[in-house]
Amino acid sequence: MAAAVQLTSTSNVEANFSLAEEQIELASRRGAELVGLPENFAFIGDDQERLKLSSSLAEKCSQFLITMARRYQVVLLGGGFPVPAGDGKRTLNRAELVGRDGQLLGRYDKIHLFDVDLPDGNKYRESETIVSGNKLPSVISIPGLCKVGLSICYDVRFPELYRHLIDQGAELLFIPAAFTAFTGKDHWQILLQSRAIENTAYVVAPAQTGLHYRRRQSHGHAMIIDPWGTVLADAGVQQGAAIAPVVTSRVKSIRNQMPSLKHRKASLF
Repeated sequence: MAAAVQLTSTSNVEANFSLAEEQIELASRRGAELVGLPENFAFIGDDQERLKLSSSLAEKCSQFLITMARRYQVVLLGGGFPVPAGDGKRTLNRAELVGRDGQLLGRYDKIHLFDVDLPDGNKYRESETIVSGNKLPSVISIPGLCKVGLSICYDVRFPELYRHLIDQGAELLFIPAAFTAFTGKDHWQILLQSRAIENTAYVVAPAQTGLHYRRRQSHGHAMIIDPWGTVLADAGVQQGAAIAPVVTSRVKSIRNQMPSLKHRKASLF
């Protein structure tokens, strides 16, 4: 069983941790063994405040994930938190996956940065305060569960990243996000289903929801989607979690029924 947690994070770090723990506990009580927190789960606020906090916050986030994974005996994804980039001006946006014993299983620094002017008047310039990751994510094998590939939010618009993960053996694609309300209403679900269908893999997409500060608003609808593209669970727009079973034998079954991955003519491209 997997859980995609949905939060409305703010600039209050301790309150965010408390809300996240509440959802992790509820998910574990409902049988979830694999739990994902959304992008920016520990902090959403002013860029300069994020940079100022990043050194201590990075350590707090890593320790929080270790503590929660051990306490609730789940494999836990922190879907994105700020880590100092070393230049004093920007941060990395890092996801970490932690095992039940608190050991780090893998990490990924967000590659694709959201530099977009939206018709609703909101402007986003992640590259001004965030450094792009320079390494492709590796697939992480979780004994007894599945093989997992990591990504973050805007990555979902770049299918070649997921082809890389599938080529490395991924059966489940994590896509934690803080997707904007404006783009989310039109693109979020269809992009997630596309990544699931074209890769015949599970998609687990934790999400931010609601109003965070000023005009910053997230779409919500944390989801779990199966390899056929069926939405198994949708958290709506309230804080909570989308929870559904993940069965690796279904990945194999669907890949046999729809063997599109085997039919790829990669040598022509």
